[in-house]
Amino acid sequence: MTARGRGMRGDRRHCNVYIMADEQRTVYAGITNDLARRVAEHKSGGAQTFTARYGLRKLMYFEETPSADAAISQEKQIKGWARAKKLALIATMNPEWDDLAAMWESPPDPSLRSR
Repeated sequence: MTARGRGMRGDRRHCNVYIMADEQRTVYAGITNDLARRVAEHKSGGAQTFTARYGLRKLMYFEETPSADAAISQEKQIKGWARAKKLALIATMNPEWDDLAAMWESPPDPSLRSR
């Protein structure tokens, strides 16, 4: 499944609230109108950000909202929660703590290899 197949790429009418984490379950909540791009940015770890500093490279939770205002409101609400409540939210969608973006990453097509 791809992020595009889920209607999560660059749609200005919709935004996504998401949570990134690491193996120690340090979490970060954010919003974006292009989930696949934003997750790729977090995974690259290039910028001097909270997610780069703590190695938060796994997408643990996301939800689509009808507007940027709704996403901002939901993000603020999540950021105000206690850690235990954030972990419980993740468990509703992702009880195994799998990287939800891993299914978007497909292996290279061997037919495209240079000879």
